[in-house]
Amino acid sequence: MRPRHEHWSLPENTTFKCFLRREKAFDFGWHYHAEYELVLITEGSGTRYVGTTVEPYRPGDLMLLGPDLPHTFSSVPYPTGMAEASVVQFRHDFLGADFFALPQFRPVQPLLDRSARGLLFPHAPEPARRLLTGLPRLVDSAAATVALLDVLNQLARDTDSTPLTGPGYAPTPDTEARRRIDDICRHLQQVHTRPVELGEIAAIAHMAPTSFSRFFHRTMGRTLTDYVNQLRVETACHLLTTTDLPVTEVAARSGFQNLSNFNRRFLRLKHMRPRDYRAAHHRGFHLPSAP
Repeated sequence: MRPRHEHWSLPENTTFKCFLRREKAFDFGWHYHAEYELVLITEGSGTRYVGTTVEPYRPGDLMLLGPDLPHTFSSVPYPTGMAEASVVQFRHDFLGADFFALPQFRPVQPLLDRSARGLLFPHAPEPARRLLTGLPRLVDSAAATVALLDVLNQLARDTDSTPLTGPGYAPTPDTEARRRIDDICRHLQQVHTRPVELGEIAAIAHMAPTSFSRFFHRTMGRTLTDYVNQLRVETACHLLTTTDLPVTEVAARSGFQNLSNFNRRFLRLKHMRPRDYRAAHHRGFHLPSAP
């Protein structure tokens, strides 16, 4: 139930990894690792979980995730498409311990520092996107290294990046606290569409409900109720854009037992009503209603 800690392994001819992840769908694989990770979504859409935040992702999304930041990308299979992302993983010292202290690369260090909360680049330069798309296909490791440095240099000068997770979150060095939070997040991802009781979740952390509520808020920067509602609203967004289910049925399948509460929570998080969200985001075709 805890996130998978990915261990570092490298090809023989380089000091960082780049690869194309292409699958029918991305499974929920909550994990973290010691490396920075650049992710460019090249095909498919779904939900990204980064730290405390649950949001949709779509083709063109470019993100930089800092070391030890728990994350995953989750999607469902589509009959005519794939889930695909170009991924680069590197450590801070992949070119030497003091590389980013060199005068010509000092602008990159603040970028790496800010990635501790994850960064989204909604208007990243097109040359950076092209370089990331092509990186997994480069055979020449020296050329790949130059391309990666070019991408980091461009992103360091991008003034439109936004944090992916809230200001209340920071990767905690407390191993036990991290284990508890990760167990809880994985469990909530599986059960949030049914009624969730505080006592049930507190028991996973082996804590009394009152102590757990304080612990969760302190660690995640939000209440358990707020986090569960965020999960439910994102599930509702998926149903609104991929099925023709009535809004009342979408609310019920997402875990909301009260339609007015669903509408209120949805409006607060998405700044529009569910029907308006469907109209604005509906794909150009109709999929069969969910079974």
